[in-house]
Amino acid sequence: MHLDRLMYYIAGGCPPGGARAYPGCRDRRPPRAALPVLLPGQLYFSLESKVWTGGMGFYDQTDDGEMPARAYLITPEQFSDIAAQEMHEPPGRDLDLTLALEFGRFRLGPGRYETLVCPGQIDGYPVLTFTAPWRRVDAKVSRPSAAYLRNFASGLHEAHGWSAEETAAYLSARPGVAGAWSTEAIMDALTAEPTIDAPEAKAQTPR
Repeated sequence: MHLDRLMYYIAGGCPPGGARAYPGCRDRRPPRAALPVLLPGQLYFSLESKVWTGGMGFYDQTDDGEMPARAYLITPEQFSDIAAQEMHEPPGRDLDLTLALEFGRFRLGPGRYETLVCPGQIDGYPVLTFTAPWRRVDAKVSRPSAAYLRNFASGLHEAHGWSAEETAAYLSARPGVAGAWSTEAIMDALTAEPTIDAPEAKAQTPR
């Protein structure tokens, strides 16, 4: 949900504190627009992030509820190149989005971010993202790290204007967080260092 983090996928480079440099997109222009959205489905945490440690965030569009997100108006070519970088492939090949747009979901491969999802449209533009091929009910959930939760918190503040209290209440109920982090513990983690309440945090905290 952080625009500055997305721009590393578009323009290339290594984000502050990151362990990986991104080659960037063929088209390095910034998004033409951005807006907060609520997607049908649910955020959950599973597997283990090599960057953040602890559980990684995934999206299940078939689950109950809504997931706050941020929509960026980019070209199909840029989407293809961003997806390639998350799939650890070199950018440069246009993805065939036909089946994802027609059926709402299409599995490109077995990887954790190799399934394309189209949960709807905004003003005639298809909303596209990518996630794991499995459903949340079939996943083994895992506890995310405090740093990862702070990252989500700053993203929710940047994209939706959520307060620390709203964010802690939301995250504490997500699969992988529920039972592992209490709302109070998340609040402590969010206030342990400047994140969503400090004006400078928006520019400093990657997605």
